Amino acid sequence: MIYQYANFNYKKSIFLTFDIDWAHDDVIKDTIEILNAENIKATFFITHDCEVLNELRSNKNFELGIHPNFNPLLNAESDLGSFTQVIDYLMQLMPDAKSVRSHSLVQSSRILDYFASCGLRIDANLYIPVNSDIICRPFSIWNNILRVPHFWEDDLHLLGNNTENYDLSIFFNYEGLKVFDFHPIHVYLNTESIDRYENAKPHYHNAGELLKFRNHGADGTRQFLLDLIRESKSRGFTFKLLEELLT
Repeated sequence: MIYQYANFNYKKSIFLTFDIDWAHDDVIKDTIEILNAENIKATFFITHDCEVLNELRSNKNFELGIHPNFNPLLNAESDLGSFTQVIDYLMQLMPDAKSVRSHSLVQSSRILDYFASCGLRIDANLYIPVNSDIICRPFSIWNNILRVPHFWEDDLHLLGNNTENYDLSIFFNYEGLKVFDFHPIHVYLNTESIDRYENAKPHYHNAGELLKFRNHGADGTRQFLLDLIRESKSRGFTFKLLEELLT
């Protein structure tokens, strides 16, 4: 049975989430600097151990969740043994994590049950695009996991060529839960097309080289994030962490 979850008034709230996706520390720090400059709360989904984790952990504005990658298992390219070991590795890095979003949004009922057994309480694997006319709401499922859908994701936005969705009024006039999914790499590059990302990808772990591929135009992921923060503040919206939906 699925239960509607309505303990939290989220209509004037913005939830910024970031899947770090093995990005270079300097790329992640670039996103941190944007958020720190505006004193913004955000949820980060962690993929690996790195030096910047200490900076993320020490920031009271940030919630850290896990971002397990099951794709190598699906492609028979991994010797990890099982999906539980993928999750266990990240839970060792983030033993206090409450939130999870899988890489590529991979999900199943067995995975959801293991998430619950690890103490994870929020699953953020549902993408329901803003133009679907479906109102996103958090809801609790059989194992008491709270499922929290997001209505915008930068890479899927780029794949869909939905440039009209940079119109901020679309998001502020939306009735439901306002969860945005960004990736630091796209913020760093100000990605406006998948081609830009693919051209830069060979330099994924070299922040200096990546910077040469940054889009300096007005349209792109970085500019969208900056505009979203500015306009949210001017309209009186509050930035929240996903874990605040549990209160």
